Amino acid sequence: MILIDTDVCIEILRGNKKVINKRNKFDEAISISFMTVAELFYGAQNSSNPEHNQSIVEEFLLTLQIIQSDFSIMKRFGSIKATLKKKNNLVPDADIIIASTAIEKCEFLVTGNTEHFSRMDGLKIDNWIR
Repeated sequence: MILIDTDVCIEILRGNKKVINKRNKFDEAISISFMTVAELFYGAQNSSNPEHNQSIVEEFLLTLQIIQSDFSIMKRFGSIKATLKKKNNLVPDADIIIASTAIEKCEFLVTGNTEHFSRMDGLKIDNWIR
């Protein structure tokens, strides 16, 4: 199973054919973090057409497995954040939660945000956007 980041979900929702084709060719289960769900709903509510976009997000979410928070994810979050802080290289907590979810539950994370996610030890990433 793989985890897709919020930016990849947005590209799919915007109709990016390259990303959609990669998703369609991928045979394994595709999942998202509960944090990505929150970010997608925030984006929908912050848009010029909240009701319509929330409906699109809800339909999209039906096609994915949503990974909820658990002890192992939160323990990993603490470890990653402490390591990043010691290196004076912090990133947003949402990214750390997504990375923690990928490390604990998935084979790798699909993201276009390689700048943030490449800072996290033990996280395998693939960029479907570039």
